[in-house]
Amino acid sequence: MATPNLFLIYVTDTERATKFYSDLFDMEPVMITPRYVPFSVAPGVLFALWSGGAEALAEHPPRTSEVGLMIPGAASAVDSLFAEWAKKGVAVVNEPYDAVFGRTFVITDPDGNLIRVSPID
Repeated sequence: MATPNLFLIYVTDTERATKFYSDLFDMEPVMITPRYVPFSVAPGVLFALWSGGAEALAEHPPRTSEVGLMIPGAASAVDSLFAEWAKKGVAVVNEPYDAVFGRTFVITDPDGNLIRVSPID
């Protein structure tokens, strides 16, 4: 059976979003086009920025999904990454707190897309 291998994030400015995600996740895109910028996150799996659907981004659209980053280590690893990203001036939605699945926090990208950090399941 086929499994998902492309994850698109709608953005209004691909250049700004590319800089944001490249810096945040310390990764470089596979290629850069004016409206589509993919990053390889695993063999055969792409995380991509797409401005072709940017008109769907209303001023305050409901957020029904999140970009997730699961990291190894204890709760202190989540707190350390939060401190590192906070120094970069990210927009914080939730500072680190303990949830049912462990320590977590949520920030947004420049378009308001949610990014959650949590421990590896």
